[in-house]
Amino acid sequence: MHGSTSRHLLLVLTLATLVAQGGCTWLRTLYMAQEPPPQVLPPGAGLEQVIAAVNRNNSQIQALFSNSATISGTGYPTLRAHIAYQRQRNFRLRADTGLTGTEVDLGSNDQLFWFWIKRNQPPAVYFCRHEQFPTNRARNMIPIDPNWLIEALGTLELDPSLPHQGPYPDKGNRIQIRTLRETPEGPNMKVTIIDSVSAWVMEQQIYDAQGRLRARSVVENYRRDPLTKLYVPTAIRVECPESQFSMRIDLGAVQVNQLQGNLTELWTMPSYPGSPLVDLGNPNMP
Repeated sequence: MHGSTSRHLLLVLTLATLVAQGGCTWLRTLYMAQEPPPQVLPPGAGLEQVIAAVNRNNSQIQALFSNSATISGTGYPTLRAHIAYQRQRNFRLRADTGLTGTEVDLGSNDQLFWFWIKRNQPPAVYFCRHEQFPTNRARNMIPIDPNWLIEALGTLELDPSLPHQGPYPDKGNRIQIRTLRETPEGPNMKVTIIDSVSAWVMEQQIYDAQGRLRARSVVENYRRDPLTKLYVPTAIRVECPESQFSMRIDLGAVQVNQLQGNLTELWTMPSYPGSPLVDLGNPNMP
């Protein structure tokens, strides 16, 4: 992969790899919350209360499905997208222009994640096993852990056993939870920004050991699913400042805890004619 266009395409499938979000024109008003935000947290809520409130909603989201999503961003056209997710690591995003067939295919299962871009040169289905990703050269191509990208969809749970700090006041009616995490590159800091009333996760930020912002996801709004009564994002924006990259996704009429199609096929790495499998975890990969 060479050039800024290829790098952006790679980031598209990575950052879509388990997310996907595109900018341009968006039908924001179609899926806005139909009622006021819930009054979940009391004033001055403590850390345990905040964690419990976030997890009470998000832990019940076992699956997401949308065949009316769209993704877009700088350097590539708006794409229609089909998105499916199932805890813990099952994810699939397939995007097309409506005329040329599938343009992007990325996904994940319990063992590995993969991505394929139709117009990439040379053509290939790139994949990497989850346990190999943190310590191999694939991180040079994919600067953000794909598992974190899944959390950006609104499925984040705050593990009470991790070393959380806060809550700290943030701008508006929001609070921050800061979490230190050990990585092969050293300790990093994750900042989770939460609405202090509804307990909605509005923003997530990841800082490296040097304090540099590596990735950021922002939820634009939430809506209440009419069947499960759970709250899910309507549109999300992901940014990677170091690569000067941003992407936005409108989830469309996303369904909660309902999946469609052949699930075995959905979570299986695909094959495309003329696109060999390339293992990013192979130490002999050029």
